[in-house]
Amino acid sequence: MEYCSSDTTVTTITSPPSPSSPPPPPVASPCAACKILRRRCVEKCVLAPYFPPNDPLKFATAHRVFGASNIIKFLQELPEAQRADTVSSLVYEANARLRDPVYGSAGAISQLQNQVNELQQQLAMAQAEILNMQSQQANLMAIICMEKWQNTIPHQHHSYDNNYQTNMSFLDENLGSLWEPLWT
Repeated sequence: MEYCSSDTTVTTITSPPSPSSPPPPPVASPCAACKILRRRCVEKCVLAPYFPPNDPLKFATAHRVFGASNIIKFLQELPEAQRADTVSSLVYEANARLRDPVYGSAGAISQLQNQVNELQQQLAMAQAEILNMQSQQANLMAIICMEKWQNTIPHQHHSYDNNYQTNMSFLDENLGSLWEPLWT
């Protein structure tokens, strides 16, 4: 473009594009990995699909623990279908390693297992307490029913005791001789 100016008007003169020059390539933002590594992001960058330019912390964390060359090697050795899960695992493990440099994600897993064990113990204690309360309630109901039965039928209860004692004395008198050979 050329600009010509005169006192009152400004005229723009454009030159036609030359047929031999290629169109300018679209400017794409490099992936977060290439930004951090300060290198040119190529079209088939293995890291670009998994480390977008708007999330540089994701690559920075993984790079800090595993290193860029190891991450690239991991991804190149895997089929594309498994790469996204691998990157998620690498980033998770890297975050765990930064929090706990000795145990990493194994420390987090161990802590969660301890919490599960404690909660299972608390659950077992609560269930035992529920059973204990249910048993106490059943015993209380049985006592209430027995007292109610004894208060409503006092005459029949005493006659039952008398009949039982009479029957037992009858058995002792009449069957006593049958039992004697067994004891001698």
